[in-house]
Amino acid sequence: MKNKFITAEEAASMVKDGMTVMIGGFLGVGSPTSIINKIVESGVKNLTVICNDTAFPDRGIGLLVANKQVKKIITSHIGTNSSTIEQFNNKEIDIEFNPQGNLVERIRCAGAGLGGVLTPTGIGTIVQNGKQIVNVDGIDYILEKPLHADIALIGASVSDTIGNLTYKGSTQNFNPTMATAAKVVIAEAEEVVEVGQIVPENVRTQAIFVTYLVKK
Repeated sequence: MKNKFITAEEAASMVKDGMTVMIGGFLGVGSPTSIINKIVESGVKNLTVICNDTAFPDRGIGLLVANKQVKKIITSHIGTNSSTIEQFNNKEIDIEFNPQGNLVERIRCAGAGLGGVLTPTGIGTIVQNGKQIVNVDGIDYILEKPLHADIALIGASVSDTIGNLTYKGSTQNFNPTMATAAKVVIAEAEEVVEVGQIVPENVRTQAIFVTYLVKK
C-alpha cells in the first residue's frame, strides 16, 4: 500500500501559482496550520481560496491573505480579518460571498458529482446577482453550482496510517466535505495511530479520499 506521508514543505510545494485551493476549518480551528505556514514561506501567489472564513491576520488562512498571496476568496464572511477587509475595500482582492449553508452545499455537490443545488437562501438579495433562478411549484430558487478545487488542505484530529480521519468538536467544520471535492487532498493530522485504532463509525473521512498525509 502506498505510503501517503509527506512533510509540510512537500505539501506546500504542490500548491502552484494560480491554483484553486480549498482550506478547511472555522476561524483557524481545524485548519492545517503547518502546511499554511509553509505556503506563506513559499511565496506562491494568485491563489483562489475556498474557505468558510479568512480567520485572523496572524493565523491560518489569514496569513496567506495578509501576505497578499490570494487573488480571490470564495467564502461566507471576512469580518474577523482586518487585512482581508482592507484589501477588499482597496479592490486588491476579489471576494465571492456565499451564505454559509450555500457554500458547503456547493462543495458537497462537487464531491457528489451533482450539477448544483436549488436553494431559496439569497433570493431577493445580491447573492442571486448573475445566477440562474429556477421556479419549482411557484417558488423561486437560486441554482448554486458546484465548487471544485485543484487541492484541498484539511486538518484532522486523528488519522490512521492509511488516511482514515476523525475530527474532534468544531475542528470538523468543512473538512469532511472538502475532502471529497478536490483533485488532490492533503490532510494534516494532530495525531497518527495504527489502522484499527479509530472506531469505524467514528471515521468521518475515509482513506480513499486522502491523497497525502502530514503529521503536524
